[in-house]
Amino acid sequence: MNVRTIALALSLGLATTVAGYGSMPQDAQSPKQDMKDAGHATKDAAKDTGRATKKTTKQTGHAVKKGTKKAANKTAQKTKQGAQKVEDKTQPQ
Repeated sequence: MNVRTIALALSLGLATTVAGYGSMPQDAQSPKQDMKDAGHATKDAAKDTGRATKKTTKQTGHAVKKGTKKAANKTAQKTKQGAQKVEDKTQPQ
């Protein structure tokens, strides 16, 4: 082998190595992109919180409605029972 072949092989190897490092992605983001990412994350968190609040409010509303109906029916039943007792006491025997 002659010196030219070795020199050519080394220079090509060095060139491909340097080109490989130059095309590697950069891990560091710009501060502007960091702020954009933080804004998007905040927006998504607010949406998730809103959905959870809506779901909880709906469930609470249903529970209150069910409890109110149950209490009203129980009250009506006891009122009817009390009225029947009064009627029975006032009836001549």
